Amino acid sequence: MITIIGCGNLIRKDDGAGPILIRKLWDLGVPRNVRLADGGTAGMDVVFQIGNAKELIIVDACTTGAEPGTIFEIPGEEVEAIPLENINLHNFRWDHAIAMGRWLLKDDFPQKVTVYLIEAQDLSYGSGLTPEVEESVNKLAKKIKQKVSGEEIEVSNN
Repeated sequence: MITIIGCGNLIRKDDGAGPILIRKLWDLGVPRNVRLADGGTAGMDVVFQIGNAKELIIVDACTTGAEPGTIFEIPGEEVEAIPLENINLHNFRWDHAIAMGRWLLKDDFPQKVTVYLIEAQDLSYGSGLTPEVEESVNKLAKKIKQKVSGEEIEVSNN
């Protein structure tokens, strides 16, 4: 099984990239061996969504200073972070969830973890993505669909 988790906040414009990508994948259709989950903003929920996945894909927005809409593909082990002391549920993120999931699930933790980050332009309150981020979400949804299904999908600018 492949689990794809979109993280982010739908009421903070581009921060909603992860959950919106999950909805786009739902619309595109994925094989039966793929589980889609909206991880929202609660990192602890990400741990519980991993389930019995052999492969885990996490999608979220980021702010690195790169061009808005830039897509970064990163192996999970490069970004997983062990929770710091005195951590609470309000500051437990998906990168902590990867480390905790690895510890908690041991040999049942997914063999492969990939994180896709999309550079945000606007994280202010409101709904909807900026055009650059929306275009990247569409491209990434098609790329992930192709990856998990083995289908040839034309990736256009729309």
